Amino acid sequence: MNILSLFVLIPLLMLLGLWLSRNLNQVRGVMVAGSSLLLLTAIYLTVDYLGLRQAELAQGVEPAEMLYTYSVMWYAPLHICYSIGVDGISVAMLLLSGIIVFTGTFASWKLKPLTKEYFLWFTLLSLGVFGFFISTDLFTMFMFYEVALIPMYLLIGVWGSGRKEYAAMKLTLMLMGASAFLLIGILGIYYGAGAQTMNVIKIAQLHNIPMDMQRIFFPLTFLGFGVLGALFPFHTWSPDGHASAPTAVSMLHAGVLMKLGGYGCFRVAMYLMPEATQELGWIFLILTTISVVYGAFSAVVQTDLKYINAYSSVSHCGLVLFALLMMTYTSSTGAIMQMLSHGLMTALFFALIGMIYGRTHTRDIRQMSGLMKIMPFLSVGYVIAGLANLGLPGLSGFVAEMTIFVGSFQNADMFHRVCTIIACTSIVITAVYILRVVGKILYGKCTDPHHLHLTDATWDERLAVICLIVAVAGMGLAPFWISDMLHDSVTPIIDNLLSAHLSNL
Repeated sequence: MNILSLFVLIPLLMLLGLWLSRNLNQVRGVMVAGSSLLLLTAIYLTVDYLGLRQAELAQGVEPAEMLYTYSVMWYAPLHICYSIGVDGISVAMLLLSGIIVFTGTFASWKLKPLTKEYFLWFTLLSLGVFGFFISTDLFTMFMFYEVALIPMYLLIGVWGSGRKEYAAMKLTLMLMGASAFLLIGILGIYYGAGAQTMNVIKIAQLHNIPMDMQRIFFPLTFLGFGVLGALFPFHTWSPDGHASAPTAVSMLHAGVLMKLGGYGCFRVAMYLMPEATQELGWIFLILTTISVVYGAFSAVVQTDLKYINAYSSVSHCGLVLFALLMMTYTSSTGAIMQMLSHGLMTALFFALIGMIYGRTHTRDIRQMSGLMKIMPFLSVGYVIAGLANLGLPGLSGFVAEMTIFVGSFQNADMFHRVCTIIACTSIVITAVYILRVVGKILYGKCTDPHHLHLTDATWDERLAVICLIVAVAGMGLAPFWISDMLHDSVTPIIDNLLSAHLSNL
């Protein structure tokens, strides 16, 4: 069996195991076993992929664009295949997904009621995410994309908090609306290429989509994926969805699901329609620059912990699209590293916020203070997450953001450099809201007598937090293996974009 198919098979077996479970211990056992297998498979794939790449370099062999490829026909009239394969970008996203599904399982350890049903939908969401990242067929990719979106409605609407029904409906309607644009874009690529295939790599190699069609379908495709990446002004579903979702769903939602947007924009919209990207990309670059600064400013004025992190996610996911649209090798590598960094940081943040909320029963920063003395483990974890978010050297945020801004400034024209300078201001704004929150809720004297009797993290919560902190620190201290893994995967896409730019001159 192809190793990539395990990322589909394991969640399917988890769904079967959960359906057959008769008590809470069996449900937890299935989730721990399944999420552990997914994480171990992702780690093994990463190590094996790096080994294969090193062997290719040692032998002087031209590296293949995709490894572990496999394809079988599903529907011949439309040339739809179950076609899978990965490059360095996909492997990085699979590793990120494995970490967050594993830690999210322990973050939901005590979730009630309807624990079995909750984990069924959580696993289905995970299936969609893993399937999306391994797909190289446009229709298969779209199918897994929809599988990842549908469970969000019930996960938020049933197990969420606050205005959960409103948030679930808003999220579902906006993302399904974006999916309609995306489907039109995918069909336009298929018929425009005239290639009798939906394979992304084959379409890119043929490079024969007419420019008139690219002008129509590039904006639709980029917008379809960009809405999931919190593209301004279509980001409004994101803060409400984050604030209302249960802890592990917020972790998976912000940590992985939003990365489908940036991944799709890069892999599909920009790669397959490079001429239109060069011609129309400046429009989306302006919108992403607004997203970066607007999200950071919005986080400053929030008083709800989840809304602060939600608007922070709008800003940091905006940086991903911003860097991709700069279309340099360095900025694009930084964009993928930002996906990884933000995924880990925001999962850590939402995990800690859920644990603090479960004890204090409030997310209002005006009602919390002095928590460092009461729950030191969770407080130290929150400080580390905050320092990573504002870009402290030695943690993942610094590596990703510096790579983005250095790569973005490589563009010599005034427009791109002005956008870069504006986006850089988000670093200062991020420091403002992070330090404000840390100082407000963790330090000083505890003003609520009920908080004096609260307990610190339990073993399952500590396991989830420690895993995420190790990943954040590991990426910050040893980023070179990640950038090396991404280089060969970013190169063909940027080469395609640069050749399109030269042909337009």
